[in-house]
Amino acid sequence: MFQFGLKLWSNNENYIRDAVRMYDKGVYQYIEIYYLPDTSGDVINLWKSLGIPYVIHAPHYQSGLNLAKSESKERNMNLIKETMHFADSLSVEKIIVHPGVAGDINETARQLIEINDHRLLVENKPYYALFDGLICNGATAGEIGFLMNEASIGCCLDIGHAFCAARGLNKDPMEFIDEFFCLKPEIFHLTDGDYHSAYDRHDHIGEGNYDIKAIMKLIPDGNKVTVETVKDYKDRLNDFEDDICNIKCLI
Repeated sequence: MFQFGLKLWSNNENYIRDAVRMYDKGVYQYIEIYYLPDTSGDVINLWKSLGIPYVIHAPHYQSGLNLAKSESKERNMNLIKETMHFADSLSVEKIIVHPGVAGDINETARQLIEINDHRLLVENKPYYALFDGLICNGATAGEIGFLMNEASIGCCLDIGHAFCAARGLNKDPMEFIDEFFCLKPEIFHLTDGDYHSAYDRHDHIGEGNYDIKAIMKLIPDGNKVTVETVKDYKDRLNDFEDDICNIKCLI
């Protein structure tokens, strides 16, 4: 059986009641929390009180962390320190990081080595960033494998990101994604989306044209799969529950 994860942000107190309800119901098995900088101690204690297993996602470019830039190193290390404190408070075993944008993959490797945390998983990215016309680091299995080897860390495979990267690089998506499975990802990110687009989307399962059934057959049984579909409501997670139901029906 797969372990399904709910993706939330560290300030999503608005979803906690429904998240607890669905965890108790067995809809999902863990929460992946995107850490927003300056999340307060009160919020940390609230998440800790739930008794739910967590994976932490470190801030990325839009939140000020860009491991690909040497000039961003001081801020990067401060944000990583905050993230580690958050992760330690929740007894987290895995922390996902992005490789950065518009920079040098070797700089990403240097900063990951300096961080020196065995819990890190580096996540693959689309070729094109959604904003500012930037190019992402870590769009290929070769770059992700390089970072894994240099920093002695694991990886998180984002299925949609891989498909988008393939289109951006004029590659066949299903052949392109096979290279990532050779890296033995420890966590997977799943949404639906536009199979023919180079730009990332977070469609509900069944609202895009990804072959979700074929994708799920590629993921080894028992792995963690964080479902990163968009949230339609401000105070409930019925749409996420429907997404999980749709995935389970397909498998």
